[in-house]
Amino acid sequence: GKNKRLTKSKKGGKKKAVDPFLKKEWYKLIAPSIFAKKECGKTIITKTQGQKIASDGLKGRVVELSLADLNDNEAMAYRKIKLCVEDVQGYNCLLNFHGMDMTRDKLCSLIKKKQSIIEANVDARTTDGYIVRLFCIAFTKKQDDQLKETCYAKSAKVRSIRTKMINAMSTLAGKGDLKTLVKALIAGTTGEEIEKEASSIFPIKDCYIRKVKVIKKPKFDVTALMEWHTDEGQDVGQNVAPAIPEETVAGSGGRL
Repeated sequence: GKNKRLTKSKKGGKKKAVDPFLKKEWYKLIAPSIFAKKECGKTIITKTQGQKIASDGLKGRVVELSLADLNDNEAMAYRKIKLCVEDVQGYNCLLNFHGMDMTRDKLCSLIKKKQSIIEANVDARTTDGYIVRLFCIAFTKKQDDQLKETCYAKSAKVRSIRTKMINAMSTLAGKGDLKTLVKALIAGTTGEEIEKEASSIFPIKDCYIRKVKVIKKPKFDVTALMEWHTDEGQDVGQNVAPAIPEETVAGSGGRL
């Protein structure tokens, strides 16, 4: 009959439940040196066993961190930075820039009624071979002495502002390598520059590069990655105070 197995003891018996965490180990996440905080967290993985190597499982992991934590600057809490594990050295995972985003609540706080929203995106290539996609967002604002409730821009003006945005983002990405781009994005001055550019077409406000994606990466190069992680010392992301032009007396030729 069918029920013969019932009397026999089951083959192998019941397996003892082993705590899966006993087989795991923790690795430190090391952020690039452009951020103020290097050790930004930990990640867990099953220990190397046979053909399954732990470091291979770690490579390619993406972590999302707030720029407020990375740079100890609470004003930047709305910026999220994505970092990707590129290499594992010992128990340290070396991270590289993988993308940037904005928190949902910050975006929602900007969107209001009775104004136009202008968005643009562009794919640009940096000098070191990364292809990045940048997204920009801006809103129209009222003139200082405006009585009308709304400030909608005509589609032609929206189009010309969008062109300005695309040009500004392309030049920003194309003029240097990924590192200079990330520094510029952390500083966050690009939005203000676009505002100034576009003010001749239509007054805009709250211009941000809201998102950056790394679409394509060049072939993995350890030396290039180490450049991200060597401590530059002088530049940790704190902006230097603008230089004050020295006043000179007219005609004297000397300093005041």
